[in-house]
Amino acid sequence: MFSKILIANRGEIACRVAATARRLGVRTVAVYSDADANAKHVAACDEAVHIGGSAPKESYLQWERIIAAAQATGAQAIHPGYGFLSENEAFADACAQAGLVFIGPPSSAIEAMGLKAESKRLMEQAGVPLVPGYHGTDQDPALLQREADRIGYPVLIKASAGGGGKGMRAVDKAEDFAAALASCKREAINSFGSDAVLIEKYVQRPRHIEIQVFGDTHGNCVYLFERDCSVQRRHQKVLEEAPAPGMTPALRQQMGEAAVAAAKAVNYVGAGTVEFIVEQPGGYDHPEQMKFYFMEMNTRLQVEHPVTEAITGLDLVEWQLRVASGEPLPLQQHELSMQGHAIEARICAENPDNNFLPATGRLDVYRKPAHVAFERGGVRFDDGVREGDTISPFYDSMVAKLIVHGANRAEALAKLDAALVQTRIVGLATNVQFLRHVVRSGAFASAQLDTALIPREAAVLFKQDKVGLGLAVAAAVAQTLVHEKAGEDADPFSRTDGWRPFGLTQRRFDFEYLGEPLTAKLTYGHDGALQLAVGGVASPLVFGALPVDSGTAVDLRFNGQRQTVQCWQLGESVHLFCDLGATVITELDALAHAGETAAEGGRLTAPMPGKVVSFAVKAGDMVKKGQPLAVMEAMKMEHTIAAPADGTVAELLFAPGDQVAEGAELLKLQAASA
Repeated sequence: MFSKILIANRGEIACRVAATARRLGVRTVAVYSDADANAKHVAACDEAVHIGGSAPKESYLQWERIIAAAQATGAQAIHPGYGFLSENEAFADACAQAGLVFIGPPSSAIEAMGLKAESKRLMEQAGVPLVPGYHGTDQDPALLQREADRIGYPVLIKASAGGGGKGMRAVDKAEDFAAALASCKREAINSFGSDAVLIEKYVQRPRHIEIQVFGDTHGNCVYLFERDCSVQRRHQKVLEEAPAPGMTPALRQQMGEAAVAAAKAVNYVGAGTVEFIVEQPGGYDHPEQMKFYFMEMNTRLQVEHPVTEAITGLDLVEWQLRVASGEPLPLQQHELSMQGHAIEARICAENPDNNFLPATGRLDVYRKPAHVAFERGGVRFDDGVREGDTISPFYDSMVAKLIVHGANRAEALAKLDAALVQTRIVGLATNVQFLRHVVRSGAFASAQLDTALIPREAAVLFKQDKVGLGLAVAAAVAQTLVHEKAGEDADPFSRTDGWRPFGLTQRRFDFEYLGEPLTAKLTYGHDGALQLAVGGVASPLVFGALPVDSGTAVDLRFNGQRQTVQCWQLGESVHLFCDLGATVITELDALAHAGETAAEGGRLTAPMPGKVVSFAVKAGDMVKKGQPLAVMEAMKMEHTIAAPADGTVAELLFAPGDQVAEGAELLKLQAASA
């Protein structure tokens, strides 16, 4: 076993590797960028070396600096984590030339599986089932169009060197192919340095099921069962679980053996994942009819590896370290077994109700359920951030991974929902409530799984107000009264109970909720009772403050509902959390907003910090509502800015390649006259 390793990554995966290394008595070296100088992964390691600027190309992709850091600190091996350099064969070769062990497969395996078209040819030779498609080297756009027409729509364009859903577009009809190809190639070259693509038949009602494989230098290779990763947005995984619902023992064995054959075809060593697309010709109720096809092999540890650890009881990072140090696999195939059911939810900084737009900002409040971290448990919470940290635009939007393990799927679902209730983040938009909607949806609960689940179930997943106007207002009013009560002292004139000798006291509160202004009226009774009128409903308001470590918590009763609600107020925004869900209500200060005028029209601003990729228009162009105007790139994804109304482009205020801040005006649009 190594005595010291360098972790060539950041965030959650760097903390994950460091945790196992510490348990094994292996010292660790972190590397960090300017943006990560005070990051959690730096503190998690024994040593840390600065390697450059905030952008990945200035730091985490500078493998010469990383190798120099390993040599300077006396590390014997480098763990690449996932992303960045984890599937870069040149980096793996450079490690070997520098006398360092690359904790991953040989560069030849990375190269063979890194190019999707080449890997398809290898898999065909190995007898692994393939989806019909074009995997050739000729990248002439006209040829690619003809191949797509031949395969038949819908087709999927995929970056040949890609992964993680980047450089991937589904095309439904021939006339949309050229534009989708151009966008796909542009994103691919920005993410992977190559714009080569392949084209495949887009399988209908597909499931994404992958097999965890492990090989060693002694010729052994095993599969550690499957993970279902079908719940996706933008071709990126949202929820992963193991074992796959409906998987028959016979199909599991067939897929496992095919995955091992794929790994052996490239003399694979270490942790890898063979990804399959699974067709359901008989529908959700006939899993015995499922057919599988090879998609790709990820030559690294996967983000979702904790669900495999949960059902097998193994530490896959420990296996990586042992195999890389020359040891044989700890177990053979007949010694491996599964226990229970595990689900992982990726908690991301994004706004699901706005097309999953990435979010940046400070984790002003970051509260987690009772959990273990980086080890097997009923509720596991793996992250690389702390309260007060900033989610920047330089890296991936994932904040944390929540993993639950239960005796069966129903128990795991219940645990996951309960843990999401206790996950409370204030300061930037996240997908926590969206994850609850998915977990509680009938389709997911009944395992009606395919990669289109999210768009198919959009009506019950997006723009869901589970808290409701009445409870939100009542909680905000109760929080205000609790704060006022805390300011009382022995002076009777400091009391805030609204008492007066004659008549009743009535108090007005102005709010904004879900974009709509509203007024609530609170009436103080002589007996101390409170009556709250909001949205045409008047009901007694009863609450009691509860002890909490931060924020305000109340046992709240209003209009027939009783909830324990915890609140945090940032500026005018009151962030509410309860068992029903979470929401934000704005408590308006009429004096503070006096004199404000409507925002200037015709302004189109950047929805997030990022880079301007291109403009689709020029000054003087007439545009229609919904027409694409510009493309921005942030958090490794492209985002299209569309015209909000008909009009004429008056001026472009930036050029392609420019970095812009959130809210920066990109162009001026003169609205069409009525």
